[in-house]
Amino acid sequence: MEKIYSNYQEQTEFNKVCPKTINFLLSYSQALYDIEYKDLRFETFLN
Repeated sequence: MEKIYSNYQEQTEFNKVCPKTINFLLSYSQALYDIEYKDLRFETFLN
């Protein structure tokens, strides 16, 4: 697994991401709410 990950990481090229995209992803992850009840798992988007 380590070899595969390191080889893949060398092939990828990261570009700059605009702050608007980062803010969108952060706000989405903060609004996502997980609830676990017994063997069930519920995901709710709080908006």
